[in-house]
Amino acid sequence: MELLSAQTQNTLMEALNALRQNNPQRTIALCQDHLIANPSSIDHLQLYAHALIKMNQLTEARKKIDFALSITPDFAPLLEDLGSIQALAENYEEAIVSFRRAIQIDPRLTGAHKKLAQALVACGRNDEIDEAFESYLDHDDDAALVAAGAEHWRANRLSEAETTLTKALRKNPNNVDAMRFLAMVYHGQNKKLNDAEALLRRATDIAPDFHQAYGNLGRVLIDNGKWEDAIKCYKKLVTLQPEDDTAWAGIGRSYTLSGSIDKSIGAYEQSLAINEQSASVHLAYAHMLKTVGRQTDALIAYRKSIVYKPQMGESYWSMANLKIFCFEPEEVAAMEQQLKTNDLTDSARVHFHFSLGKAFEDNKNYDKAWQHYHAGNQTQRPLIDYDPVENELYLERIRRVFNADMFAANSDVGHDAADPIFVVGLPRSGSTLIEQILASHSQVEGTSELSNIGSIAVGTGKFRHDGLTYPDTMSTLTQRDYAAYGKEYLQQVTHHRVQGTPYFIDKMPNNFPHIGWIKMILPNAKIINTRRHPIDSCLGAYKQLFAKGQNFTYEKFELSEFYRSYIEIMEHWHAVLPGQVLDVHYEDTVTDLETQVRKILDFCGLEYEESCLRFYETERAVKTASSEQVRQPIYTDALGLWKKYGAHLADWQEELADIIEQLPESVKKASL
Repeated sequence: MELLSAQTQNTLMEALNALRQNNPQRTIALCQDHLIANPSSIDHLQLYAHALIKMNQLTEARKKIDFALSITPDFAPLLEDLGSIQALAENYEEAIVSFRRAIQIDPRLTGAHKKLAQALVACGRNDEIDEAFESYLDHDDDAALVAAGAEHWRANRLSEAETTLTKALRKNPNNVDAMRFLAMVYHGQNKKLNDAEALLRRATDIAPDFHQAYGNLGRVLIDNGKWEDAIKCYKKLVTLQPEDDTAWAGIGRSYTLSGSIDKSIGAYEQSLAINEQSASVHLAYAHMLKTVGRQTDALIAYRKSIVYKPQMGESYWSMANLKIFCFEPEEVAAMEQQLKTNDLTDSARVHFHFSLGKAFEDNKNYDKAWQHYHAGNQTQRPLIDYDPVENELYLERIRRVFNADMFAANSDVGHDAADPIFVVGLPRSGSTLIEQILASHSQVEGTSELSNIGSIAVGTGKFRHDGLTYPDTMSTLTQRDYAAYGKEYLQQVTHHRVQGTPYFIDKMPNNFPHIGWIKMILPNAKIINTRRHPIDSCLGAYKQLFAKGQNFTYEKFELSEFYRSYIEIMEHWHAVLPGQVLDVHYEDTVTDLETQVRKILDFCGLEYEESCLRFYETERAVKTASSEQVRQPIYTDALGLWKKYGAHLADWQEELADIIEQLPESVKKASL
């Protein structure tokens, strides 16, 4: 190549910087202007082609490279560019020829070695791949280190992977491949997620077209709870890779988590338009359709996921989890057949057992239903982490800290907002029904099961030097702190409130241990505790395979002990906060709806509205397992269901007899 004049160097640098700043149109304009007076400038022709490639105008880019090669046919970088264009157009055999010619002329072209190996992979020429990759690594020490680190990562030698990739970054701090693989090491261990995010953000800053890093960054952002950032990340990825179905699925997942269900559905539809055969996306898509009440469409999507992956037990359970759905006989047979195979994962086996439990319960074969529910729970219990002793000690600390003296000494603290209505209780106790009734009121919005209250409470122990953890941190808080935490909660949940109503519902059932905390930071908030007959409550939880959490439900004795602990902590709250928590029994609600609706609205300071009796007509997204049940008028079929299971539940009847005896007569009568 000829030496460039200062003016030519300046225009070339300006054009190159424009391309680096993702402005290929500016690059083209500068190159065109220079080529008018200098039509044989190979550097400008090559850069012009690079800009066209960035704009996916491969045919025009090929013309520029061909013209440049007609002037300098043995210029190896042009041959590498030709191979790149051919590979992008999926003409891999032609690309292999171009890359090999470039390497023959200049063996030092590291990128050409790598691209040759990738083209051989695309063509399936397996016998030539290893040699090509070895040649690539021989010419690039940095790449060799990254390759070694990546191999450690794939073999699950994570400590060695971290050491090797860190060494690669010390050698070359701008090695984006090392950044990506080290981030994957951190993410895979679910540790140093902030470091993983930082590495991937830096990698995409250095290499704005690094689409693999954007995919990894999107997943890390989701796990870091940064859903809006994840949406932006995935949207950048689809501008780089418009036909990347996994990127569209990532957008769908991010929208789901941020509460934008309609946008989530649209993103999943785009993903499926690109790749119809993705069972996992059909499953996620079906979940969203179910959430907005499109049950028929959801069933179609669930069943499509099974077509593409018959061993996906989660799809069957998702259909069972519609509650008002019944399996077809051939679906029951298919599930039983899957359980006979030896290659199912434990998770899939659990899903099939719970699904078959539902199928046989619908057919009133309660003994066989119990066998499957029990087998599912026994298989699930070793897969989750739950320490009943730790839970009991935690509740004891709660009772000790949040005592009557504490509330008496802090009678005028917290943020004075009355916006939140908290619905708490054990799962499968009717909390979704109460939420739907309240959300049918013109002044109330139903949001979701929000985790913010617990997170903020636990967060009072973060970054402390004295080792205190919640709830013992309460002794160090000031009146100003309580108000600040109440304000923080309201700010955190703002994006869930889209209707502009004065009140909203936080239906996180697991907030029942945090009632004291709620009343300290939001003293005017209303709290409703949903209850159900103890045996029906335990049975409902034992029959439910939860997406996450509720780990106390998978062993019979642990479940009944947890129920007793729940009753004890609720009795404590009633004692230290008299009249500030309303108990609502499921049995009373379904047998005398209007009376209960009036009592609930009166407790919340709301005017009576007839729409609350017609809660099933309210159109809103419902994400819980009861989503379809609360879209139906009141029914009493579930009352006293525990009696159908007879002797299987005798131990619960004995263990919880004293609690049953203390139930209101209306509840005992309805459950007979």
